[in-house]
Amino acid sequence: MATLNVEPLVIALADALRARGWRIATAESCTGGLIAAACTALAGSSDWFERGIVSYSNAAKTELLGVDAGLIEAQGAVSEPVARAMAEGALARAPVQLAVAVTGIAGPGGAVPGKPVGTVWLALAQAGAATRSERLQLAGDRAAVRAGTVAVALQRLLEAAR
Repeated sequence: MATLNVEPLVIALADALRARGWRIATAESCTGGLIAAACTALAGSSDWFERGIVSYSNAAKTELLGVDAGLIEAQGAVSEPVARAMAEGALARAPVQLAVAVTGIAGPGGAVPGKPVGTVWLALAQAGAATRSERLQLAGDRAAVRAGTVAVALQRLLEAAR
């Protein structure tokens, strides 16, 4: 499995969140909990990490995060509106100031026209601020796409927490 050393990012994120008294939540599809795992690998993460929701199936996105099933049907699970709804759902359901969501096609299968393997939508919801989103196009195999997604998600959380 491809891995990136994200520990320095997690340490910086922990410091930034502690300095503000903030907590975070994750809503993960294609990463299957890897962002939460990276965060909770750091001792003392209970100070700033509230919860991680793995919403791999469309039903889980709807049931756990409140993503409208019609939105998933119309846009596809791997889309900007669904990523944004996932992040906003996590923010609304947890006592946190920041929530990150990721949904993507890690491969090797699953590609559809306009959404090749490596397509990931990331959204960041912050209390009192507009939700931000971005499309990532990551190269490599399944492990590389997932590891890259974790690194970018941690970086975006860090940027928001500073």
